[in-house]
Amino acid sequence: MPAHLLQEEISPSYTMTTTTTITAPSCRALQNGAAKAAAKASVEDEEGINYEMRDDVFDPTYREKEGPKPKFIYVWRNIILMSMLHLGALYGIFLVPSCHIYTLMFTFGYYMISALGITAGAHRLWSHRTYKARLPLRVFLTIANTMAFQNDIFEWARDHRVHHKFSETDADPHNAQRGFFFSHVGWLLVRKHPDVIEKGRLLDLSDLKAEKLVMFQRKYYKPAILLMCFILPTFIPWYFWGENFAHSLYVSTLLRYAIVLNATWLVNSAAHMYGSRPYDKNINPRENILVALGAVGEGFHNYHHTFPYDYSASEYRWHINFTTFFIDCMCLLGLAYDRKKVSKATILARCSRTGEGSSKSG
Repeated sequence: MPAHLLQEEISPSYTMTTTTTITAPSCRALQNGAAKAAAKASVEDEEGINYEMRDDVFDPTYREKEGPKPKFIYVWRNIILMSMLHLGALYGIFLVPSCHIYTLMFTFGYYMISALGITAGAHRLWSHRTYKARLPLRVFLTIANTMAFQNDIFEWARDHRVHHKFSETDADPHNAQRGFFFSHVGWLLVRKHPDVIEKGRLLDLSDLKAEKLVMFQRKYYKPAILLMCFILPTFIPWYFWGENFAHSLYVSTLLRYAIVLNATWLVNSAAHMYGSRPYDKNINPRENILVALGAVGEGFHNYHHTFPYDYSASEYRWHINFTTFFIDCMCLLGLAYDRKKVSKATILARCSRTGEGSSKSG
């Protein structure tokens, strides 16, 4: 999201409650000739709400380097492993009809928990700090994130902040301008663009480094993902209700893992290319309902890139958004708090100013 647009939409004051509502600066202040000062104060206050998140807002000053683009350097290990995974998942599809009902239920539950490890954990909690979580919830989300196996929390959050700050440029890890395949999975099959590495090193990641749980996961990530992503989901159906070992491996493990990966990747690819842009027509991310269904609420991408500090990643909270429902339930249990939510007035003002008029807010 462009910084000059963000400056107009954060309230100069806020109250730290269970849900923090972010509003636009008052018209009176702007009419009194204090527009510039109000805009500056807005950014300062937005940083006060999300003080770790100065690096998840789009940087309009970045310019891609002139000259020829660097050649792709293929990572053949990843190409081979991804090919094997998807072949195994394809075989798993044919085994689904003959699976035990408990295996199908277990696989779905494992998928949902894994997805929450990405959406409620690595994304909304650690990448954007849109809400706060107490230790039991952070432990659960760390385990769930490990089950998902999409790089450790530290690396995932770092790359995602770079993605927001330099969206659709050479410094974006999964730049959608390079095509659907690249933004979906191709970016994992080649070496990162030098600008991605350069800009990633410049981010302030002190909040992640200071969190012992995040660094603990990073330290023991390889054995942890072997256990949580592959060994346990294969062993449990086979041991506890006598599922065929092949069904446990190909359905509960490989098919489930492939679905979680592709659901997340569709946010980077399809949700950057297909759908409406009711909040900001000047950026590529779109509102994509199908992606929201698969990614448990992460498909409202035009809204998310316009308001990255909103804990719901959507205007409508529970509407096709299981992740928001989960966070709200955690708040009721006292395990989550300080949710950041953009005010309706701010959303309407933004739709009127930069939206394409494809849908109405509220």
